[in-house]
Amino acid sequence: LVARGEGHLTGGLARRLVVALVLPYRAFHTAAEETRYDIERLTDRFGLGYETVCHRLSTLRRPRLRGVPFSFVRVDRAGKMPKRRSATGFHFSRAGGTCPLWNVYEAFAAPGRIRVQVAAVPDGQRYLWTARTVTRHRGGWDEPGKTSAVGLGCELRHASRLVHADGLGLGNRAAATPIGRGCRVCERLDCPQRAVPPPGRALAVDEHTGTFVPYAVEGWGRGWGRGRPGRARYCPDDLGTVGARWT
Repeated sequence: LVARGEGHLTGGLARRLVVALVLPYRAFHTAAEETRYDIERLTDRFGLGYETVCHRLSTLRRPRLRGVPFSFVRVDRAGKMPKRRSATGFHFSRAGGTCPLWNVYEAFAAPGRIRVQVAAVPDGQRYLWTARTVTRHRGGWDEPGKTSAVGLGCELRHASRLVHADGLGLGNRAAATPIGRGCRVCERLDCPQRAVPPPGRALAVDEHTGTFVPYAVEGWGRGWGRGRPGRARYCPDDLGTVGARWT
């Protein structure tokens, strides 16, 4: 195990050295500022891949010549994060699983297209995230490819330095997508995409009602419309069939 760990460490250091050689710090920092961190323009200018450029942007932390502090992540279709680093207050989940509302996962629905999202975490901090898929192929045309999503995010106070923030209306707090650190630890009770029950809360079970959210909990306060958030009362509709009407 020690030898294997040393091998991984050596490989990681070698990759960092190669990136530092092909993307010299000062020249890359200058180009990033000139393009307002336009990732695709930087990939064209330096002739390197999208993931490589994003990772390099997340390392611009040299004193007196700092870039935007980014969090960087690469995820696969199974939801695992084989690569991540954070220079911000954004905390990646350590409990297994991540947030299905995070645009890094939505990137798989539009391969090759950059998706931009203003996301709010439970502590109130907001981030600007860009995400895009990258695909690697091995062998001939009939060989399966390997597709991952690459995310790059910064705190919203730095977002005006990024070209991706233009036209987003960053001052509108209500426009931010509420995300969490993963369903197993997330405290958001009104999330329609929750995969597991909220931690430490008793579920509200009622055979006469249904809920818009997957797991309604006891003591959930009134928040939407005239009743409890997302709760529906089943009753005959105008056609005589059973339907759900919001109460």
